[in-house]
Amino acid sequence: MDQSNNPSEGLKEQAGGQKRNAFTELMGPRNKQPKPVTKAPSDRNAVKGKATFGARDGLGAYIDKPEKYPPDVMVYHSEDFVAIHDMFPKSSLHLLLLPRDGTKTRLHPFDAFEDAEFLVKVKEEAYKLRTLAAGELRRKYGKDSAQEQARQAALSADPPPDELPQGRDWEQEVIVGVHAVPSMNHLHVHVLSVDRYSARLKHRKHYNSFSTPFFVPIDDFPLAPDDERRRPTETGYLKRDFVCWRCGKVFGSRFAELKQHLEQEFADWKRL
Repeated sequence: MDQSNNPSEGLKEQAGGQKRNAFTELMGPRNKQPKPVTKAPSDRNAVKGKATFGARDGLGAYIDKPEKYPPDVMVYHSEDFVAIHDMFPKSSLHLLLLPRDGTKTRLHPFDAFEDAEFLVKVKEEAYKLRTLAAGELRRKYGKDSAQEQARQAALSADPPPDELPQGRDWEQEVIVGVHAVPSMNHLHVHVLSVDRYSARLKHRKHYNSFSTPFFVPIDDFPLAPDDERRRPTETGYLKRDFVCWRCGKVFGSRFAELKQHLEQEFADWKRL
């Protein structure tokens, strides 16, 4: 894969000795995603000793046999974690981190993250994946970004400088967190670019699930017992008016208008 930056950065990095695959472009359209239900994941219906992968159990296959998947699906996998491209991305870059701890994989994240040791482990891995995602954003959009121009020039210099300009902080352009009501049974952490620019973003729930407190940043855990995000159906996050993630403009229920606006915001965001 062509790199426009220092080859030691971005996707050339290895995360903690894990097996890695090079990023490719985001996955193309697949079959329509089953409509999720608004029920928290539970392991009560799991068959003891068996891996059952129904409609809401689709992530289990990646956890079970990650080696089966090609690089355009699998980012990397290790004994403890699997990182994949989201099959239905809601931003121009959207990854999922899947813990492989069998005692946690079918728990709601709010419950799983009550284990302090496990939470620390997940946070550390999520930050590694965020760094990889930031490197991919630099590769994809660095040539368009005003903050990257000095760095791009330095990379092309002959001889190159001893130290490259820092350039844009792409990690600040990546959000990491979980949904208050996950749509899949297996524990997963979203790692995605802030742009919310994707053909797969098609309706209110898609947008508001990543643009309201329904999306809970990983840094906010552990949650306080009285945190209102523990009661997402009462707070009505998904029914809120559309608000642009970048400029704060309110669109009410006008999704088509929001989508058009997001396209322009995406173009402007890349040029920062």
